[in-house]
Amino acid sequence: MEIGARIHELRKERGLSQEQLAEKVGVSRQTISKWELGETSPDIRQAKLLSQIFGVSLDELTDNNTKEPLYQKVSNTEKLAGSALKFLKILVAFILISIAAIAVSIALSAAFWVNSPTESDLASVVISESVGDEKYYIEIREDGTVISYGLSDEMKADIHNLIDFNDLENSLDNIEQYLASHREAAE
Repeated sequence: MEIGARIHELRKERGLSQEQLAEKVGVSRQTISKWELGETSPDIRQAKLLSQIFGVSLDELTDNNTKEPLYQKVSNTEKLAGSALKFLKILVAFILISIAAIAVSIALSAAFWVNSPTESDLASVVISESVGDEKYYIEIREDGTVISYGLSDEMKADIHNLIDFNDLENSLDNIEQYLASHREAAE
């Protein structure tokens, strides 16, 4: 809506004649008429005075819609913030997965580390072996316990039958031969 039409509308809503409005603004009735017909427009000082007389802002007087650009800016800001948040979530997830992968890798490396027994260490023996994609871990402790990972129940039973706690060195050789036969069978 043009400013002249808006002045006409607001003047009528307030019940003012062109003469009454002209007196309040300090212009002639013909000036008000020219504004309302769109032939001329009030200057900024006159527009400010009109907005005070009508009790509206300059934006309302000129029918300047400032809300839409503001809503657009807010919407764009929200979209940008949403995208940044998604990126940060993905980055944090990637970092956490990487840390977890490193921790698992360290744990697996420690679990499958081969400890070669020495003469003084034969009472506690650790064997780590890979057969195809399978990884086996066997620990024979001096207290008579055997800890194993990755072995089937059948393999556990076979290995337990090979262990002689009075002769761990020979037991170690027998277990390594047993695992070697499984490795050959897998190839």
